[in-house]
Amino acid sequence: MILSDRWIREAAVGGMIEPFVESQRREGCISYGLSSYGYDARVADEFKIFTNVDSAVVDPKDFAANSFVDRKTNVCIIPPNSFALARTVEYFRVPRDVLVICLGKSTYARCGIIVNVTPLEPEWEGHVTLEFSNTTPLPAKIYANEGACQFLFLKGEQPCETSYADRAGKYMGQRGVTLPRL
Repeated sequence: MILSDRWIREAAVGGMIEPFVESQRREGCISYGLSSYGYDARVADEFKIFTNVDSAVVDPKDFAANSFVDRKTNVCIIPPNSFALARTVEYFRVPRDVLVICLGKSTYARCGIIVNVTPLEPEWEGHVTLEFSNTTPLPAKIYANEGACQFLFLKGEQPCETSYADRAGKYMGQRGVTLPRL
């Protein structure tokens, strides 16, 4: 069952989302905050922009940290056909009986900028690392402290037997932009 704005608000006030924006903000920016059946999170001003100056091979088992350039900025420029990692402003604490799905915002998708779809598993917590792919042949802008993605909250029929916390998941409690781990 998908959970409504009422449920999200109650859980957020109880610590599920910090900081929490109780209503949709959209004046002069890409919208963020609570919506009818989801929460639009913001991207923070910390970015890791992919670069291949060292002709590295992208290997998820041994990712070279020097494949990124770090930037703290209000507007991140992603090179053509490249990507950047970032994180949400919000810190999430997922309840044991809930699965959260991250979807990209249509404003970015309509510009050829894709936010990777990812789940937040039961009892996972942390800043969500976001991946923005620029699928266009032109540089693309990402605006810090504005909406980046929407989270949908799905309640299970019963709490899971083994949560992300129970199995000590490798991305538990992450803060900042987190690179792939094995």
